[in-house]
Amino acid sequence: MNHEHHQHEPAPSFWGSRYSVGLLVIGAVAGYFLLKEHLVHVATALPYLFILACPIMHFFMHRGHGHKHGPSRQDNLGPGSGDKGDAP
Repeated sequence: MNHEHHQHEPAPSFWGSRYSVGLLVIGAVAGYFLLKEHLVHVATALPYLFILACPIMHFFMHRGHGHKHGPSRQDNLGPGSGDKGDAP
């Protein structure tokens, strides 16, 4: 018996289709006109966005300071690492 197995090609994803190009073009045009009409509102809010960015960056960039969530530096040091630790 000769059984032929047909391999089916996977269906193309949405981002590989021609509809995605149309969606991106429509989105770009809509974004352009939205920004063009509301540029004054964005420009007046810009200083406040910079001020708001400071505490947000501080929160996300200093997440692990002073907390024991992972192994400490001493736990990662093995024999022959070059760091003598408490040796005089």
